[in-house]
Amino acid sequence: MNTLLAAIVDADLKRVTEQLAQEPGLSGQTITEQRLYEARIFHWIYVGDIALHLAAAGYRVEIATALLNAGADPNSAKNRRRSGPLHYAADGYLLGPEWDAERQVETIKLLLGSGANLNAQDQNGATALHRAVRTRCAAAALYLLSIGADPSIRNKPGSTPFHLAVQNTGRGGSGEEIAKDGQRQIIEGFLSFGVSTRLRDGKCQSVMDCARSDWVRDLLQDKSA
Repeated sequence: MNTLLAAIVDADLKRVTEQLAQEPGLSGQTITEQRLYEARIFHWIYVGDIALHLAAAGYRVEIATALLNAGADPNSAKNRRRSGPLHYAADGYLLGPEWDAERQVETIKLLLGSGANLNAQDQNGATALHRAVRTRCAAAALYLLSIGADPSIRNKPGSTPFHLAVQNTGRGGSGEEIAKDGQRQIIEGFLSFGVSTRLRDGKCQSVMDCARSDWVRDLLQDKSA
């Protein structure tokens, strides 16, 4: 299994396909060691994940395709966080060396086309849309909205994705210009898809109530006018 995971990190499709040909069951085998894949795939991999989680996190589209063809379950969520491969694909690290918006969206399309549940919630109640918004991955968030991701679903703390979009989510690098630009595109996306700023969270606060920055409030007021 570790050899397969190393090949995924290396984006070595040939090695992956050779290993799957020899042992197809590897596509569904669960990972038994928690670790953070640094540098090329900046994402935690948890006990209970399968290889598809790692491929999705690294936007390894061709490798994810090979794993799905070998029988990997796109809705596998056996880790303690109950996160599926789609959750990992929706995550992003804007300052990471291999973050690629186009391949991220391709990965999301692949998983959904293979039967992944668009609105599946993890242990914290977060959907893929929550994840994309929190990590300021605008292209992913806008794509998810365009195909019907539910913007009104609340996570366990009570936040909808739109509420996360207008406030600091605590994600590292959120003050960087690239993150602010992603945040702006996401907010404009919610508005363009007709999501109301009057949408309420679990504390009965509207999206406008949760906007803390002046530029965010100005954007909401301007676009809602």
